[in-house]
Amino acid sequence: MSENLIDAMANLEEDNALALVKKKLMQGETAYEIVEQCRKGVEIVGKRYSEGTYYLSDLVMSEAILKDVMEIIEPYFPNNGIGTNESNGVQVVMGTIEGDIHDLGKNIVIYLLRSSGYRVRDLGVDVTPEKFVEALKETGANIIGVCVLLTFCIGYVKKLIDRLAETGLKDKVTVVLGGYPVDEQVKAYTGADYVSNDGVKALEIFEQISRG
Repeated sequence: MSENLIDAMANLEEDNALALVKKKLMQGETAYEIVEQCRKGVEIVGKRYSEGTYYLSDLVMSEAILKDVMEIIEPYFPNNGIGTNESNGVQVVMGTIEGDIHDLGKNIVIYLLRSSGYRVRDLGVDVTPEKFVEALKETGANIIGVCVLLTFCIGYVKKLIDRLAETGLKDKVTVVLGGYPVDEQVKAYTGADYVSNDGVKALEIFEQISRG
């Protein structure tokens, strides 16, 4: 068994991962530090799935482990005076882009956002531009979070942002793009406003946007 939480998550060592999380909390590591280690672990799971060494059942297992981890550490998130059941009034729409079924990274960010008082409409995976547009109109959200892990799906992100421009929403919403392959080059190609492949930094971006 690994003594490293990243490896334990990546190797789907459920009991070991949960034990390591509890140990790290007792040793004084912050919830955000632990989440970032979990993110790196589930990122490896996603890469192994893309490479064909892991299967859909492994993705499901990884998500189940992540949910158990988040239940343990949720009370340790600082809320800056905002209770986990209270809203800061900021609505966010999030989803994994069309053609991609990876959602572990997205789910981590959603946990972080909700623990900080954000109201999040989770559209799930394989989300078309029209579904994003529909959700934005229904919720009135001015922040959209888009997850992508498969490199060939980056073109669908550009398709989404082009669609936002066509519908007149592009100037009204801020697009945050996250996932393993995103970088400044992807940001320029797709037209996204922000990119991040780090869950904690993504939360900082959302907070920056919310403050205007």
